[in-house]
Amino acid sequence: MKRMLINATQQEELRVALVDGQRLYDLDIESPGHEQKKANIYKGKITRIEPSLEAAFVDYGAERHGFLPLKEIAREYFPANYNSHGRPNIKDVLREGQEVIVQIDKEERGNKGAALTTFISLAGSYLVLMPNNPRAGGISRRIEGDDRTELKEALASLELPDGMGLIVRTAGVGKSAEALQWDLSFRLKHWEAIQKAAESRPAPFLIHQESNVIVRAFRDYLRQDIGEILIDNPKVLELARQHIAALGRPISPAKSNCTPVKSRCSAIIRLSRRLSLPSSVKCVCHPAALSLSIPPKR
Repeated sequence: MKRMLINATQQEELRVALVDGQRLYDLDIESPGHEQKKANIYKGKITRIEPSLEAAFVDYGAERHGFLPLKEIAREYFPANYNSHGRPNIKDVLREGQEVIVQIDKEERGNKGAALTTFISLAGSYLVLMPNNPRAGGISRRIEGDDRTELKEALASLELPDGMGLIVRTAGVGKSAEALQWDLSFRLKHWEAIQKAAESRPAPFLIHQESNVIVRAFRDYLRQDIGEILIDNPKVLELARQHIAALGRPISPAKSNCTPVKSRCSAIIRLSRRLSLPSSVKCVCHPAALSLSIPPKR
């Protein structure tokens, strides 16, 4: 049976582990002292354009400016009379001082600023709305067979504005067209609120902050194959009840005599340094100060 383990008793760290039996297949750890910025949405300003990198640097309010590649610039930011023949030149697309709505795609690392995109993604319980990326969209690759066919029919009935894209998540399996439309309506209202906020004042500033690790876990991982959720914090337990009820899933009575979640996490997360790959290659991983080194097989 697949389970979700949530350890929220320690102030310095929140842990969410997904396990199948005794096998860990996903782990998310968040430190309240370290604010996660990935998927946050900002209004930023172009400060420098680098044709050699085919990218621009954006001041979005952080100490280091973000990195915006040409391929991550939505068509709506191109000049109205722009007519491209071949690959666009970034100096013809953007200008210094131009304001853009950006989302963090990759967090800052070392001395590198965050990687940004103007293709916004708004994740819901069943759907992911891409309000300015009509080419993207479809159904999660994890969904196959009859479920995929049913979702295609449900998707065709949704009222999606022109110029937008939509992805159906695995949590959308078995949901009616009405439930999917309900989720889509919330995402559309969210996008409208983001646009209004962006118009309210000049850049740079934060428009939308992504939810913490626990809310993300319920939103992203709570699928039909999760049979049990173990939580060691009463506040998080109540949050889980509310979220699961909103998804329409039945809830069994909570158990108060189970093994502490932290103990379960610690037991399951003891990962081996030795790794056997399907190709018969054996790897031994040693964490180093600046990298993860893998010595050759002797």
